[in-house]
Amino acid sequence: MSEYMIIDGIKAEINGEKNILELARKVGIEIPAFCYDPELSIYGACRMCMFEDERGRLDASCSTPPRAGMVIKTNTPKLRKYRKMILELLLANHCRDCTICHMSGKCRLQEFAYKFNIEGVRFPNNSCSLSPDSSSNCIIREPGKCILCGKCVRMCNEIQAVGAIDYAYRGSKMKIATAFDGDISNSPCVGCGQCAAVCPTGAIVIRDDADLVWKALGDPDVEVSVQVAPAVRVGLGTEFGFEEGTNVMGKLVTALREIGFDKVYDTNIGADLTIVEEANELVQRVKKGGKLPMFTSCCPAWIRFAEDKYPDLLDNISTCKSPMQMLAATVKATYKGEKKHVHVAIMPCSAKKDEAKRAKFNGDVDFVLSTQEAVRMIREHGIHFKYLEESLPDVPFKEHTGASVIFGASGGVMEAALRTAVETLTGEKLGAIEFKEVRGMQGVKEAEYDVKGLKVKVAVVSGLKNAKDLCDKVRNGQADYQFIEVMSCPGGCVNGGGQPFVDAFKRSEMDYKGMRAKGLYDTDANMSNRKSHENMSITYLYDSFFGEVGGHKAHELLHTHYEPKKK
Repeated sequence: MSEYMIIDGIKAEINGEKNILELARKVGIEIPAFCYDPELSIYGACRMCMFEDERGRLDASCSTPPRAGMVIKTNTPKLRKYRKMILELLLANHCRDCTICHMSGKCRLQEFAYKFNIEGVRFPNNSCSLSPDSSSNCIIREPGKCILCGKCVRMCNEIQAVGAIDYAYRGSKMKIATAFDGDISNSPCVGCGQCAAVCPTGAIVIRDDADLVWKALGDPDVEVSVQVAPAVRVGLGTEFGFEEGTNVMGKLVTALREIGFDKVYDTNIGADLTIVEEANELVQRVKKGGKLPMFTSCCPAWIRFAEDKYPDLLDNISTCKSPMQMLAATVKATYKGEKKHVHVAIMPCSAKKDEAKRAKFNGDVDFVLSTQEAVRMIREHGIHFKYLEESLPDVPFKEHTGASVIFGASGGVMEAALRTAVETLTGEKLGAIEFKEVRGMQGVKEAEYDVKGLKVKVAVVSGLKNAKDLCDKVRNGQADYQFIEVMSCPGGCVNGGGQPFVDAFKRSEMDYKGMRAKGLYDTDANMSNRKSHENMSITYLYDSFFGEVGGHKAHELLHTHYEPKKK
């Protein structure tokens, strides 16, 4: 028999909802909240989501489970007065330079101040005197905008297991800080940007390098090339009115040319290069008794995490550079122009900004722009994106396969590698090339394949907490995998720290990560060539430039190694 409770006079059926906040949204009632996120633990700090029961008592809807027979109200004079006071107090401790904030128009505090008609703040404001922390290559922390909702702390500790930030001090002096209140660059931060993805007020944002790119574009003595990562094409469209997960690569290429980029390349050919080299490395390790399991090396936040917390497993990580760095190294090595060459990468990942600055990569990528920065540049240039004609990237880095497209989703690198590795090991064409067991948004996926009598066991993890748990098993000898894919962001690059953010309430109602991943898998399914090693452009590159797969020239440009983090 169904159970019900009454919310603002509406009969709401209880069907497994964890709290009253979720149940109210199910029946069309939006209760305001700052600190609630369906993917994080309940904290109950902001007190904006209070409800009033029949006796006039107030309680938090985020932490109260629904019970049959309850009768509550969510919008009484007492609650409105209470919420306005909370907002006024928050604004008194918040830097209110909204016009120059990257979160303007998307800020939760700004939204509620307008919704509840806050016309003035009676208390003095000293928050703008707090200095921002811009020491990281990936993110900027602005403590003057922090409202202590704790989402960043819970994300960093619960989902990512990094532990770079936490609460410090007490009472009115409480703030979010690193250990000993130092710079974020000297903390265990890996630059994944997931803290910025859940921050409701712009207290943590992705570093913006667009002005530097504009400067290069405006210099007549500079030739500027750009590459676009797989996940960007299914994350950017929603900012211009397309359905979540729509592949807008053709329009994006046109927009980038209008902005002024001289050459527009697709990072997918770098992904195909990665698979050819990585699959060869895996096959060699399996055949010759090399260090197993082999971990993927595409995700820079995962690499930073391993260098800090699992230095004993660094030899297990593939020596292949990421697709971004492989393509950039190839572009720079084959450039024949007379002008100064600047190469830009548009990535879904904030950690790519740090990767590009690592000395081992020789500055092959001059600037990394997040998907969000690309959106802002398109708008700044006055481009009506939705009405653009589609166009193709430039040769010789245009052709790619379906295997490279799915790199942006958790499990995509694994599936792409398996398509090539299995054919290499067996010497036979695959009948069915889809390895659907490794697809999906689950944090941990496992599969085992019989490759001509050889048992190949693989694992796919996304979210660094899941990676930590799996690495502990590998370290303790409790795992018998041959190949492991790791993505630091839950769901993979489609949910990268540089992608357009999705509001916490929408995340509870819409599988946006799955929708973006579906856009990539649909593109793969519609391509005539879906295996990286059959990309004719890759074959041409090896014949004319790299030599043999895994050879000296390929190792020089496409491979690297990692060292433990210096404490």
